[in-house]
Amino acid sequence: MVRKIIKIDKEKCNGCGACVTACHENAIGLVNGKAVLLRDDYCDGLGDCLPTCPTNAISFEEREAAAYDEQAIKANQKKRANHSGCPGSQSKQLQNETVAFPPMEGSCLSQWPVQIKLAPVNAPYFHQSHLLIAADCTAYSYANFHQQFMKGAITLIGCPKLDMVDYSEKLVEIFQHNEIQEITVTRMEVPCCGGMEYAVKTALQKARKQILGKVVTLSTEGNILSIQPL
Repeated sequence: MVRKIIKIDKEKCNGCGACVTACHENAIGLVNGKAVLLRDDYCDGLGDCLPTCPTNAISFEEREAAAYDEQAIKANQKKRANHSGCPGSQSKQLQNETVAFPPMEGSCLSQWPVQIKLAPVNAPYFHQSHLLIAADCTAYSYANFHQQFMKGAITLIGCPKLDMVDYSEKLVEIFQHNEIQEITVTRMEVPCCGGMEYAVKTALQKARKQILGKVVTLSTEGNILSIQPL
């Protein structure tokens, strides 16, 4: 059938993931750092995603497309809900109980500030550093984050969904002004985190730098899903 449906301009898309969050039907996802319409039958054609796009990469078009399938959407949402959350977790109400916390291990944070937006471009700690560029949520999802990822590294954090900025511009300056030895990017499996990976790759291209690196993707349950070359 011919109907109204969204169209995404990949040239304009910056991979921020705002449209992915705005789409309640899960019709949009990030593939290789760019927003794409995953399934025609998930798109209702109402365009809730349009006003969230900071680069005006989304528009309407009329074309041959599968009919909107509300039942398929509900089934997909139910499936996603069954795979979210913390397996085996239980809530516990504490009433005047004495709680014994385990001994705290030392922090591996080696510099301040940690926000990408606040980091000084010419800071001496960047010289010859192993740079960790982490999406905010990764430190909360992975229990051994300090010891496994931050130890011995300079840490920069950000959230492409909440900050709504193009990190690549700041990262280009950091890459151009410093000799970075290695880069590790940590991101969540959720689509909006693709903006972080995309920003780092884009910055390397613009800075014309070839730096050894890897992308570590974590699940919402706190497991490492994949480790890929940057």
